[in-house]
Amino acid sequence: MFAVILSYVRPLEEVDQALAAHRAFLADFYAAGFGIASGRQVGRTGGVIIATAPSRAALEAELEKDPFKVKGLAQYDIYEFTPTMTHPALKGVVN
Repeated sequence: MFAVILSYVRPLEEVDQALAAHRAFLADFYAAGFGIASGRQVGRTGGVIIATAPSRAALEAELEKDPFKVKGLAQYDIYEFTPTMTHPALKGVVN
């Protein structure tokens, strides 16, 4: 499982112009089975994506399609972790 932390590196006006395309990317990301949860950081400094993927390389390849990345609007830090405890509703999703 992965936590992806996005940090905006361009002004919010530029981020906002790409927001609809970013959300369309996320819809496809979830449909492809990568997305678990995502949202804005409080303070609008970036975002967070909780994801699952067969490998870090597969996740990185998928994130290359994100308009925020394509347009150079955000920096992506990827943290891989092994869940040792999850909510029962996530059984089968992360275990």
